[in-house]
Amino acid sequence: MTQIYEGVRWTSSDLELLPDNGNRYEIINGELFVTRAPHWKHQKACTRIANVLDSWSLSTGLGEAVTAPGIIFTDADNVIPDVVWASNERLATLLDDDGHLTGAPELVIEVLSAGVENERRDKEVKLKLYASRGVQEYWIMNWRLQQIEVYRRERAILVLVETLFANDELISPLLPGFSCVVDSLFK
Repeated sequence: MTQIYEGVRWTSSDLELLPDNGNRYEIINGELFVTRAPHWKHQKACTRIANVLDSWSLSTGLGEAVTAPGIIFTDADNVIPDVVWASNERLATLLDDDGHLTGAPELVIEVLSAGVENERRDKEVKLKLYASRGVQEYWIMNWRLQQIEVYRRERAILVLVETLFANDELISPLLPGFSCVVDSLFK
C-alpha cells in the first residue's frame, strides 16, 4: 500500500524528520510516496535477481549489484529502487560521502507491489524519472504474473522492448554473457 501526500513540495531534508518505522519514503518531483514493507515474494524476487546479478558481476568484474540503494538525483527526487546494477566506472562517479548514489546507475529494477498506486508509481512516475536521469535499462518484475518488462533507452527515453515470461531467457546488451531463465527468479 502506498500513501501519497499531495499539495506539499517535499525535499531531501524533510526525509530526515520522518520516523524510522520500516516504511519506505521516496520523493519524486517533490511528491512524497510512503510504502509499507513489501510482500515476502516481492522481497524474494529482489533477492533472487540481485544474487544472479551479483554472481555475474563477481565473475566478470564489470560492476556491482545492490538491493534497495538510495538514489538522490536532486533535492526533490530521492528514490529507493529495489535493485540496481552499476558498472565500476560509473559507480566511481556516483557515490557521495554518505554512500548514496547521486546519479543514475545503468540498470534499475523494480519489483511490482500490489495496488494501482504502486503500479502507477513504477510504470509511469519512476519510468519517466529514470528516463530523464539517464538510466540505460529498467526492468519491472511482476512476481504475481512471473514476468519481466524490459525497457531500454532509445533517443533519451526508456521504451518497452520486450515482455518476458516464465520460460524466456533474460539477457541484456549492458551485461555481456549474462543470462537467466525468468521463472528461476520467482521460485
